[in-house]
Amino acid sequence: MKGGSFRAKGDGMWPYHPSLLATPVPRYTSFPTAAELTPAITEQDFADALARASGDISLYLHIPFCERICWYCGCNTGAANRRQRLTSYLEALHREIALVSALLPADARIRRIAFGGGSPNAIAPEDFTRLFDALAHHLPLHEPTVSIELDPRSLTDEWRPVLKAVGATHASLGVQTFAPHLQAAIGRLQPLEVIERSVALLRMAGITSLNFDLMYGLPGQTEHDLSETLDLASEMRADRIALFGYAHVPHLIPRQRQIDASALPDQWTRFRMAAIGSHQLITAGYQPVGFDHFALPGDPLAQATLSGRLRRNFQGFTEDQAPVLIGLGASAISSFPDLLVQNEKNSGRYRMMLSQNHLAPALGKRRTEDDRRRGSVIENLLCQGRARVDAALLHSACDRLSPYMQAGLCSVQGGEIVLSAAALPYARSIAAAFDPYRQDSTRRFSSAV
Repeated sequence: MKGGSFRAKGDGMWPYHPSLLATPVPRYTSFPTAAELTPAITEQDFADALARASGDISLYLHIPFCERICWYCGCNTGAANRRQRLTSYLEALHREIALVSALLPADARIRRIAFGGGSPNAIAPEDFTRLFDALAHHLPLHEPTVSIELDPRSLTDEWRPVLKAVGATHASLGVQTFAPHLQAAIGRLQPLEVIERSVALLRMAGITSLNFDLMYGLPGQTEHDLSETLDLASEMRADRIALFGYAHVPHLIPRQRQIDASALPDQWTRFRMAAIGSHQLITAGYQPVGFDHFALPGDPLAQATLSGRLRRNFQGFTEDQAPVLIGLGASAISSFPDLLVQNEKNSGRYRMMLSQNHLAPALGKRRTEDDRRRGSVIENLLCQGRARVDAALLHSACDRLSPYMQAGLCSVQGGEIVLSAAALPYARSIAAAFDPYRQDSTRRFSSAV
């Protein structure tokens, strides 16, 4: 078994402890995680939480459709190949906007709007315009930051004036890799010129913070493949780069069965790729953000990192400070200080519930005081690399923290858990020591790296 340390081109060392990476862990975009949601939450619970949602609020709108379905993708999405299905889904989404608006208190302020999927550009530009107009008509928008996830393969010129008109400044492109043979291996063919054209279109549309989603650990991927992709991404001056390890979980995502599992790299190779990728991006001038994001120094995400304001929510690492996130659309999750609520995942059942003028919660979880205390520790560890922990909570996590402390990956300093400079690939695993739901859970997650 390989062990010891891996040095990324001579400038920074990540120690390799395979036993400490062996247990899959959540990505902790919430706490408790979505794995803990149950059917115990009612529509009235959701309505009551909305009625208490005063002050700054963020919105997330889920468009669960793509023109083409990629084999690796774990999103709740389907093919946008039936116009009637798209139309009826958008009708339900419009109805949900009106219902939520009627419940929000008078002092609610919508400060951020994020469109995700799927691919929001799977719907027609004019439908997107009508959707945004509905938000502006029904909800108290206060100069919101507008962001959108986009599929470059279906990003047409008609989208440029639409994005400009709604004031979008943040966009994320699903790039994954620039290597053609890897694109074929994961069912996502998109030539380099498609990405270049999309970048030019978005810059002309007023996008000032552009993210590329990239992946390592793909079937047949080499370190050279990854390095070339990162070079191209930095040459295009993507403001943000999210470098994710591909999570192969075909037991949860059946479409992944089309991917050749025998060609997937082993854990040591994945570890090397993560280390090489991190070093290469930092050398190219990117600020590391959390455990898998990078941003140019002028980007708001980098600034939030440097000022200690970095947060983590269902969109990943973010500069968003709003205490409430309201999710609209099938499978969207809303996060309140004391409650998590997930909408019905099946778009047909979601449409049916909204057609009867009902909100569509299907799962949820009340956040206890202990949940909130542990969630704060987990978020601070992942975002700041340190967290204040009271004695009782530290004692409860002691046994699970011990191997990481013995390896020099974290320490207790003046009532704080502090991650060492070498702990980045172990951050989620260390955070999981404060997650009591993981102790006896049989739920399977993705690899820690």
